[in-house]
Amino acid sequence: MKTDRAYDALIVGGGPAGATAAILLAQAGWRIGVVERKRFPRRKVCGEFVSATTWPLLRRLGVAESLLAQAGPEIRHVGLYAGETVLAAAMPTRWDGLDGWGRAVGREHLDSLLLARAADAGVDVIQPWTVSGVEPVASGHVCSAVAKEEHACGAKAATMDLRARIVIAAHGSWEAGRMPTQSPRDPPRASDLLAFKAHFRGSQLPLGLMPLVIFPGGYGGMVQTGGGGLSLSCCIRRDALERCRRKRKEARAGDAVFGHIQASCRGVREALSRACLDGPWLSAGPIRPGIRQFRRARFFAVGNAAGEAHLIVAEGISMAIQSAWLLCEHLVANKDAVLATDGSKALAAIGHDYECSWRKNFATRVHAAAFFAQLAMRPGTAKLAVALLRRAPPILTLGAVWSGKAQPLRCPLKS
Repeated sequence: MKTDRAYDALIVGGGPAGATAAILLAQAGWRIGVVERKRFPRRKVCGEFVSATTWPLLRRLGVAESLLAQAGPEIRHVGLYAGETVLAAAMPTRWDGLDGWGRAVGREHLDSLLLARAADAGVDVIQPWTVSGVEPVASGHVCSAVAKEEHACGAKAATMDLRARIVIAAHGSWEAGRMPTQSPRDPPRASDLLAFKAHFRGSQLPLGLMPLVIFPGGYGGMVQTGGGGLSLSCCIRRDALERCRRKRKEARAGDAVFGHIQASCRGVREALSRACLDGPWLSAGPIRPGIRQFRRARFFAVGNAAGEAHLIVAEGISMAIQSAWLLCEHLVANKDAVLATDGSKALAAIGHDYECSWRKNFATRVHAAAFFAQLAMRPGTAKLAVALLRRAPPILTLGAVWSGKAQPLRCPLKS
C-alpha cells in the first residue's frame, strides 16, 4: 500500500542531530517528518561522551533531567594511557564561567529519549524505514521510503512517498544511499579507520577520569557510563586490524582488537583486569573524518553528514546536537522565505550563513582532532608526544580546550 505524506521539512536520520532538528522545528510550528532506519533503543558505535557545553541545550530540549538520571559520573579529569604511561590532568571548565561537567550517556538512552521528545512535539516519526530514492519536484523533493522489516507470507515491503519543501540529512557518514549527501563506498584501503565499541562491568577506572588510549595502529578512549558501566571505544587502521587478527586467529575482530589494546596499554590492563564484557563488541566504518558539503539545493546536512572530527576528541554527540541547533536557528528565523514557492535565494543565503557558523564553532576542533590522530597513529610522533606529556601533563588540559570542551555554542543570532 502506498501513502503520500507532506511536510515542511523531512529529516533523514533519527539520531541526536536529526531528533534535535525535529524538536526545534516542530516547536517553531513546522510540519516535520523523521525517517529512521533502525528500531530504538539501539546500541551504536560511539564514544558516548556529552560535553558540558551541550547539557544546557539538552535542558532546553526538555530531556536533560531524564538523561542525567541515566548518565555516568561527572568527568573532571582527562587522561592518557599509552604503553606504560598513565597520566591524568584537569578537564577544562566552561569558558562562560558556568558550573557543569561533561558526562557519558549510552546511545540506547540518548537516542530513544530525544526521538520520543520529538514525537511528543508533534513530529511524525517513521521508523524503521529507509529512504530508497529522491526525486526533485516543484518547490521541494519527493523521497521514496520503504519499510525495513520483513513481512509475513511473502508480502512485499510497504512503501510510501514523502513530499517535503526541504530535506535535512542527519544520516551517518559511512552510510551509502540515494541521497545527494551520501557518498558511494570507496574501495578498501590500508589506512581506513574502523571503529569498535564495547561496554564493561566492574572496571577499576578512577571515578570521573576519561583517558585517551593510544596503541599501535590506532587510538581510543574509556569513560564511565550510567549504572556503574564503562564504555571503551576505539579506531584502528585496517592494516593494523588485519595484523591483530592474524595473531589471534580464533578471536572475533572486536576481541582481537581488545587483546591488542590490553597488550599495548598498562592503564587499560589495570582498569579492566577484573571487568567483564557487557554485551557484544560493535563495529562500524570506515569512518570519514572531515568537513563536507553543507547544502545542495534543498538539502541541508547536520551531524556527521555535515562534518565530523576524529573520535580521538570525543566530540561526536556534541557536534551533532550543536550543528542541528545552528541550522535550525537560521531556518526558523527565515521560515516564510524558506517555505515560499520559490525560496531558492533564501536557501542559498541560509546555506552560506549556516556554513559560516558551523566553521566558526567546529572547524578548529576538526583540524585539532586530525592533528592529534596523526600524532597518535604514527609510532615516531606518538613516542615523542607521550614523552612530552609525561613532562607536562597539563598539556592534556590544553588539548581538551582545543577539542572544544570548554567553548559554549556560539549561535549566529545571539552573538
